Amino acid sequence: MKTIDNVFIPLSDGTRLAARIWMPNDAEANPVPALLESIPYRKDDGTVRRDARRQPYFAEHGYAAVRVDMRGSGDADGILYDEYLKQEQDDALEVIEWLAAQPWCDGNVGMHGISWGGFNSLQVAARRPPALKALIVIGFTDDRYNDDVHYMGGCLLASQMLQWAAVMFVYNAAPPDPEIVGERWREMWLERMEKSPPYIEAWLDHQRRDDYWKHGSVGEDYPAIGIPVLAVGGWTDSYNNSIPRLLAGLDAPRRGLIGPWAHAFPELGPPGPTVGFLQESVRWWDQWLKGIEEGEAEPPFLRSYIVQSEPPARHFTELKGYWVADPAWPPPNVSDQTFFLNSRAGATRLDANAGPEEPLTIRGLLAHGFDHIPWGSYGSPGSYPGDQRATDGESLSFTTAPLEKPLVLLGNPYLELELAADQPLALVAARLCDVAPDGASRLISWGLLNLAHRSSHEFLEPLVTGARYQVRVKLNMLGYEVATGHSLRIGISPTYARQAWPSPRPVTLTVFTGRASRLVLPVRTPQPDDGRIEFDPPVSSPALEVETLRVPHRTQTLTRDQITGQLTFTLEQDEGRDRFPNGMEVDDWSLETHTLVEGDPLSVEQRVQARLGYRRGGWSVRIETDSTLTCDETYFFVVNHMKAFEGEIEVFSKSWNAAIKRDHM
Repeated sequence: MKTIDNVFIPLSDGTRLAARIWMPNDAEANPVPALLESIPYRKDDGTVRRDARRQPYFAEHGYAAVRVDMRGSGDADGILYDEYLKQEQDDALEVIEWLAAQPWCDGNVGMHGISWGGFNSLQVAARRPPALKALIVIGFTDDRYNDDVHYMGGCLLASQMLQWAAVMFVYNAAPPDPEIVGERWREMWLERMEKSPPYIEAWLDHQRRDDYWKHGSVGEDYPAIGIPVLAVGGWTDSYNNSIPRLLAGLDAPRRGLIGPWAHAFPELGPPGPTVGFLQESVRWWDQWLKGIEEGEAEPPFLRSYIVQSEPPARHFTELKGYWVADPAWPPPNVSDQTFFLNSRAGATRLDANAGPEEPLTIRGLLAHGFDHIPWGSYGSPGSYPGDQRATDGESLSFTTAPLEKPLVLLGNPYLELELAADQPLALVAARLCDVAPDGASRLISWGLLNLAHRSSHEFLEPLVTGARYQVRVKLNMLGYEVATGHSLRIGISPTYARQAWPSPRPVTLTVFTGRASRLVLPVRTPQPDDGRIEFDPPVSSPALEVETLRVPHRTQTLTRDQITGQLTFTLEQDEGRDRFPNGMEVDDWSLETHTLVEGDPLSVEQRVQARLGYRRGGWSVRIETDSTLTCDETYFFVVNHMKAFEGEIEVFSKSWNAAIKRDHM
């Protein structure tokens, strides 16, 4: 195989995108299908390490692997004004047409990627470009409003909304490489910083599921995709709810795979066990791009890793469990099992039979769940939920009797509640835990609902204080086996600090136990082949040789001022300083700070500071950003600052300030 480090792809409006291509040496004489990955994370130093482990493998197996820097990123022209715009799709359509016309391409194109690359693969497929024949999508969503970094159940995702916006704020300001674009680099850099907006302003302008979020949400029209899709996720990641919906909604050939992994590739993890996903990928591409049928039986419709009970921990290198296969979604061997929320003599229980109705109240602690994991996880130490006993004690908790046999769950649990609140704006957070005989409590699923969204995410209604309502809280998908002797516990609270931005006033929630309130679990009947599913061992291309100039480190703390009641969460992520084979040195650092004062929902403040530097020889640039999110009862306040330096000379400074009205939040 051979590598072409940079190719400019011309678009009809004069814009040039930048690409790196890996292909067989004889591709010009014997054309091959092209595999497109189009993302905004800089091909030469942003994703270069992961590309080195994956893209050459595809080239060695008869494909032209093409990694494109989207408009406004890396060495491409233009500005990236927001995520998943129509312009991004239009550009991808032109790229696919360009690929299909190259002498080294046989006219067939596949599209793939993780996260952004998974999102836009589905979005572009729905536009039906003729040359695009198949997809592999990992860590993706079909619903940009409910299952991404912005909102969940109508609640603002406090762990991700500002954090991810801050990441894109500094990344969008990164300069192109002077060695590739020439003297234009400075003009392009200054234009990016001047014109690239803080994305969070648009995200907060749309607090309900309107046309802004429907655009790019392929769940609006699954059949539009129309080509084969391999949909992949991992239980330690947060992008799994979309997989069963996609499998059920598509009418083209499709397969699903859900392993133990975080927001990572299945052959790399973490956590393990990893699998030979590159081999799986080549077999998929061979079938749909080359017409080569597998010699063995076709893979099952859905393969899932069932995680098994073990003590909670802040980090796992591997999750205990086993693989299962199911022939359809929903699987014929999964059925609902109901546990009623009961209260007798002051003891709260989950039981198969409903007890008498009893009103139970909880005044939510603002700091409830403050040490919980972030919404998204890359499998780093500290990003796993620890023992939940203290958090259970902050909730209205209901627990089953110890199980007499293992209970296997696969799908989305949901919680039906009859409730009332003393404020017109309130939310419900629900956590499902596996409780061991020694009391250790392990989080296995959770969900949120803004109660103004109880009937619709578009047409909102505040509560009438004191009135009773029947609501459903959908919990995140799981594949989990609860061990014999363990119990299940559901915890309910009107607060969930790390995840949900709090309601504007403290809330007392009343839950009515008995027949009206119940937990419904997707219980899977064991099958004869459970635990017998096998994969090839993980393989990858050789790792890129990168020189480490400063070792990465991660620090995560939670402190409490016992006089003022202020809690402060900090996460410092120093990605270190590296020198890549092209001579570029990259320095990447960020600090996230989240503070609140117990009892005061308007005290919440989030701040993300970031620094991104590039250097080669005597050329050196640095971008520094500072982003904050605060509120009062009526508005969210967003402030973003950016400074940029060439050498030690400040060449750019700008501030963005926005007051955005709260919409039933």
